[in-house]
Amino acid sequence: MKRWLARIALVLAIFAVGVWLNNTSLLVGAPESGPLLLAHRGVHQTYSREGLKNDTCTAERIYPPTHGYLENTIASMEAAFAAGADIVEFDIHPTTDGQFAVIHDWTLDCRTDGKGVTRTHSMADLKTLDIGHGYTADGGKTFPFRGKGVGLMPTLDEVLARFPDKRFLINIKSDDPKEGDLLAARLAQLPPERRALLAAYGGNQPIARLHAALPDLTVMSRAGLKRCMVSYIGYGWTGILPADCRNTVVLLPANIAPWIWGFPHKLAARMEAAGTRVFVTGDLDDTGFSSGVDSPETLARLPEGFAGGIWTNRIEVIGPLAKGQQAAGEAAARAPQ
Repeated sequence: MKRWLARIALVLAIFAVGVWLNNTSLLVGAPESGPLLLAHRGVHQTYSREGLKNDTCTAERIYPPTHGYLENTIASMEAAFAAGADIVEFDIHPTTDGQFAVIHDWTLDCRTDGKGVTRTHSMADLKTLDIGHGYTADGGKTFPFRGKGVGLMPTLDEVLARFPDKRFLINIKSDDPKEGDLLAARLAQLPPERRALLAAYGGNQPIARLHAALPDLTVMSRAGLKRCMVSYIGYGWTGILPADCRNTVVLLPANIAPWIWGFPHKLAARMEAAGTRVFVTGDLDDTGFSSGVDSPETLARLPEGFAGGIWTNRIEVIGPLAKGQQAAGEAAARAPQ
């Protein structure tokens, strides 16, 4: 009996060592490139996440402004790239005159001086609005951006024309399958090398239609991400990558990422070999929301030499820090031993 127990223990020990060897990043080493920084909505006004719900008007709870940029604008994107962003995320809604408006909200009432559902307006109408109208940091006593955002809502075409060689993540805000068809028709007009710099995510139905029409485009949906992670947690330790984890985007909250097979370098290498980028976000909280890597403290919790993707709402803070750390690491590597 003891002999059998010893054999079982030996087999389990060999199995455990094999799993460790197949998933440790110690034998991979950090990639030579630095972290890939994704600026969520460009440089924008951040807000308190306390008691946040899906229908919360976040413009009414911003922190006291430290800069003059408004989300999803050309200026905010320029500032994000200048701060070190490799990718900028922005949101789109279709308009009644066949364009895509770059704006986050489903309705206009929170952020702008307009009314009603965003997609029921023409782009010509949306161009007349003040997108800074509703921002306040003191409960409505003052509105620091009122009157300063007139005409600043861009179109998808304007963004792509202004930044012809930049990388973007496009967020479809609805679950309308027709929106996937509309976006596919627009992106199909781009040359393949330009389309290779773009990715899209959003509702399950439009993303499925977009992927069917443009299989070369990197896409991610909530359902696809869930299938990817459930499968990967189940058997990713083998090194086999689930089909749902290929040619997509994976978002990992910072407090969950360390428990995922192969994190950080082994996981990144597996995913990148399959055309997938992994981005670490902020911690997943009790409400099910995850913010971004938005503070020096959260950035410092990432593994030393981390070269994966970082999703941030404060690229103006995180960009210089992350790029500074990368430069310091490269200088140390070049220094005489």
